[in-house]
Amino acid sequence: MDIAALKSSCKGDIAVPSDENFLELLHGNLWNRLILDRSPEVIVRVRDEDDVIATIRFARAHQRKVVVRGGGHNWCQPTLRHGGILIDLSHLNQVISIDVEARKAVVQPIISNRDAQKYLNSHGLAFPSGHCPQVKLSGYLLGGGMSWNQGVWGHGAGSVEAVEIVTAEGELITASRDRHQDYFWAARGSGSGFFGVATRYHLRLYPLPAAIHGASYYYPIEDAAEVAAWLRKTAPQLAASVELSLFLLTAPGDLPPSAKGKVCLVTATSFAETREQALAELKPLDDCPLLAKALRVSPPTPVVFDELFDASGALWPEGLRNRVEAIFSDADGGDLVEAVRDHFVAAPSPLSLVLFVFFTGPDFRPPDDEAYSMSSRVYGGPWTMWNTATEDGANSEWHDTLTALLRPLVSGYYIGESDTVRRPTNAVAAYRPENWERIASLRAKYDPDGVFFDYFDGLGNRDISFPA
Repeated sequence: MDIAALKSSCKGDIAVPSDENFLELLHGNLWNRLILDRSPEVIVRVRDEDDVIATIRFARAHQRKVVVRGGGHNWCQPTLRHGGILIDLSHLNQVISIDVEARKAVVQPIISNRDAQKYLNSHGLAFPSGHCPQVKLSGYLLGGGMSWNQGVWGHGAGSVEAVEIVTAEGELITASRDRHQDYFWAARGSGSGFFGVATRYHLRLYPLPAAIHGASYYYPIEDAAEVAAWLRKTAPQLAASVELSLFLLTAPGDLPPSAKGKVCLVTATSFAETREQALAELKPLDDCPLLAKALRVSPPTPVVFDELFDASGALWPEGLRNRVEAIFSDADGGDLVEAVRDHFVAAPSPLSLVLFVFFTGPDFRPPDDEAYSMSSRVYGGPWTMWNTATEDGANSEWHDTLTALLRPLVSGYYIGESDTVRRPTNAVAAYRPENWERIASLRAKYDPDGVFFDYFDGLGNRDISFPA
């Protein structure tokens, strides 16, 4: 490849394996420190859309595949491929414009959930961002976007009104419901299988809820299944503006002793307009028949997004080695907890947790005009986290066993937080069959030369057949 020609056409940083900065560009912004040995031939950390266009056209001319990295947070690291060109969007991190009156914003892709809310909240506005503070909007929106206040605002991609995209031909287009509808459909949910580079998002915004309140309840791990069963039954009766989650995790040091230091934590957040509304929406949580056994109850307290992000960030800290398997399920909450509780208690790392989100309000089904297509009454799974390479074997084995225990209760996977590398069938199971088939047909139509890596290319030798 004529790397000199690429450097002459791009303003951004370009590195090949022999360059001193190559490994830092390759691994430096990856969330998961369980680094894998896949590596591209070239990394281009672009400065603007023109750099993206130049890189795509260079890749076409030299018959190289392209993979795109947004924030580097995807747990299974699908931006690490064997060969090809890695386009890193790290510098595309600006808010381009905001129209407060019209509740619209245009942003580049590498804005974090926390920063996006902070900027918008200062104008009395909000967006259905993700929960982890450091996650960037790029991969989050491409994957569909499991959001704060999802019962009212919907998932993140549902509030995307247009996407500016560089195509496999190296052309810059704006896709919306009125133009380039196929690209617009695919850009909202196809995740790591998208056949373009999203460089700007046009967002629909919402008034910032005036009285967000949060409450929490710690229960003994022995009672977790019964608590989960009650939550699963109660959630549809709660207001859609209540976010309801159950965690199995290591007990905080100031709680009474529990089974091997593990507890069940229930959190509930009301995105309300008044304190009275919030208290009324959260009051049913005090009717849990296990309330008398609670180890600690924190009553509803006003919170702001920064505090929500602090709490979420504490559960998923940076700098760790991770394996994640986010599932959708319509099973009974008690069955889900029973399937994993005993195994969870034996977790080799105190940092690991299991999460189940119980969706409140009426049943939610994603619109038919976007690739994102999974829905269920429960979402969650294991987030296996540990510190050092010497712990890799024990934690990976524990994680694989737990995911196998859950598998009979799974109805689908989340493309943005599931291991589609080690278990490629998870990518297929992240979509309704007709959506999966349409993604493939659109890729064949708009990227017939295979400029972009798909879900499975460049990941090494593995079985990617898809048994029923």
